[in-house]
Amino acid sequence: QVQLVESGGGLVEAGGSLRVSCAASGSILRINAMGWYRQAPGKQRELVAGITSGGGTNYADSVKGRFTISRDNAKNTVYLQMNSLKPEDTAVYYCNAHIRVPGKNYDSNYWGQGTQVTVSS
Repeated sequence: QVQLVESGGGLVEAGGSLRVSCAASGSILRINAMGWYRQAPGKQRELVAGITSGGGTNYADSVKGRFTISRDNAKNTVYLQMNSLKPEDTAVYYCNAHIRVPGKNYDSNYWGQGTQVTVSS
């Protein structure tokens, strides 16, 4: 059983910073791509940032220059550092990971439970 557990969300004023974390646990052979998505009320879930196992990154245009994704492979953890936050960044942030587990020859897609980020104006 694999679990992704997020932490670090909360309420912050516009212009402030937050860091969210996501730790994977369970029977894991390898974690490949990891990423952060977000979903605001009434909107579809969207990709915020992704990172490959080798450290390559990509970002949504709306967060480039403000958000930084990173990972610690020894801890099976991915981070999202969010700076210069805006009210439009308010959403539930979800962690995603492509994980290889014992007994399978393909990656499975896992999601965290989500953590609320609220930016006040």
